[in-house]
Amino acid sequence: MMNRWVTLLAVVASIFAAQGARAQQWVASWTGAAQGPYPNGYPTAQPELKFAFPVPEQGVNDQTFRLIAKPDIWGVQARIRLSNAFGSKPVTFDDAFVGLQESGSAVVTGTNKPVLFKGKKSIAVQPGGSVVSDPVPLAFVKTADDPLLRGRKLAVSFHVAGESGPMTWHAKALTSNYVSAPGGGSKGQRESESAFPFSTASWYFLDEIDMQVAGPAKVIVAFGDSITDGSASTINGDDRWPDVLSRRLHAAYGDRFVVVNQGIGGNQVVGPADNAAKPSGGGPSALSRLERDVVSLPGVATVIWLEGINDLAAADATPEAVFAGYEKGVALLRQKMPGVRMFVATITSTLHSAIGSYGHDTVDSNRKKLNQLFREAKIFDGVIDFDGATLDAATGEIRPEYQPNSSTGGPGDKIHPNRAGYAAMANAIDLATLTK
Repeated sequence: MMNRWVTLLAVVASIFAAQGARAQQWVASWTGAAQGPYPNGYPTAQPELKFAFPVPEQGVNDQTFRLIAKPDIWGVQARIRLSNAFGSKPVTFDDAFVGLQESGSAVVTGTNKPVLFKGKKSIAVQPGGSVVSDPVPLAFVKTADDPLLRGRKLAVSFHVAGESGPMTWHAKALTSNYVSAPGGGSKGQRESESAFPFSTASWYFLDEIDMQVAGPAKVIVAFGDSITDGSASTINGDDRWPDVLSRRLHAAYGDRFVVVNQGIGGNQVVGPADNAAKPSGGGPSALSRLERDVVSLPGVATVIWLEGINDLAAADATPEAVFAGYEKGVALLRQKMPGVRMFVATITSTLHSAIGSYGHDTVDSNRKKLNQLFREAKIFDGVIDFDGATLDAATGEIRPEYQPNSSTGGPGDKIHPNRAGYAAMANAIDLATLTK
């Protein structure tokens, strides 16, 4: 009888162990879309970088990056993706580390752990390619829902051996990041800030961090242009509309939903054509980057797409052409990701902006037409009315209190909402509809 009970208990234990193993899943927890080779792009509050990167076309030379990223969810293991999408030569990465940021470029003592690639400290990534690291345990994460980790940031360090050539980057990080001096060698293992004299407001090579989590977690991708990227929000304040949406979701649902940001300042839906000799500052078109920036991410369940004003203003596209691009994009995502939920967001006003053609009446008329096409379409699971949340009906502009720039000060450009405007956008999202 005793042997039977022992056998039964062993079977039950194995079942629970198997269930626990199956419950573990990888989800994207942070992203910074690769947009082009440095310095093509639109960074905000960028420090002078001529001492860190003396010859931009040559990239870094025997230097170490320490990049700061805020995971939207924590897990007991992490992995990173390094991209050479816009490089012209192989880039060798080595001596990578992840640790809990203390402040600035300093890492909390004892948390900085080495990251391997296929079991090795070094890996060469070919032009156009990327690499996902091996899992690295995060010993400081006792439980993923530890409230003391909420809002904390990960310091990701890696050394570039030799000269990198053109650097794949995300220009508008709105986050302070750090790099060692040229020829400085491998410094990623150091926890202090002394090895990183130069700061930058952009991310380089790193475009994804995944976390291994227990239980179901659904990733929501915020996809779009500079208004998703967070232009005019607070530097290091994490108050873009996807950030505010994330905090609302975590307050209501715990860690059941994860928000990642795949906005690129200047991005367009259907253009411009990819041109390696003359890359666009706004990165490749939305349609050409859906595979890399949405489909490839683990755990994606929902996409919120806000884009089109750059097509209407900068590229002089028609509302019908932009909407046709949306139709192609939605069809591709539904084909590649059966069951994905697709939400479109109405485009906010740029009327009376002094920048380029954005402020013209014709652009505003076309914006309204495109928004109406969104509202009437049957291809989306829902429409999020960011226009209604930010519009001043008396002037046709975004509301005056949403105009002053929260990044660098000043009256704003009447294109990008500020911190208060982004909060209004995120608060206009019906969580029940988004999460059902």
